[in-house]
Amino acid sequence: MTAASSISRNAPSAVSASLVVSSLLNVHTSGRGFVDLTAEVAQFAQEVRAIEGQLTLFTRHTSASLTIQENADPTVLKDLTAALDRLAPEDFGWSHDSEGPDDMPAHVKTMLSATSLQVPVMKGKLMLGTWQAVYLIEHRRRPHAREVVMQFVGKTSPG
Repeated sequence: MTAASSISRNAPSAVSASLVVSSLLNVHTSGRGFVDLTAEVAQFAQEVRAIEGQLTLFTRHTSASLTIQENADPTVLKDLTAALDRLAPEDFGWSHDSEGPDDMPAHVKTMLSATSLQVPVMKGKLMLGTWQAVYLIEHRRRPHAREVVMQFVGKTSPG
């Protein structure tokens, strides 16, 4: 037997998605870890005057990934890094090691996370939750230059 639940939603809204706006975000990482992209993503949405639609992010790499995660407690990111390291350890004995012992585990970590994300935009706001932030996860030990494609599809306000 399950507990009673309550579910509700507001009325649907519709827009004609005839506009696509894109931008390339260059991210210079300092090595393994999380880079908060939320402010840059929000600035892009503001600059394109996004009102209603979908903002897509896509990283053009196989050893870095994207995630939406908690932004309140930094120990969450520390624990997530530790969990990924346990799932894909450097000392596993990987066959692919031509780019160093951290490369193949980085590919596995990217496969376990995501190379693209979508964030809805409603009434001019990114619909991220209170404790959510958008992060690029650098899975390699050394610094890298990463590219993230940002693309908004939807309705914008007149400029």
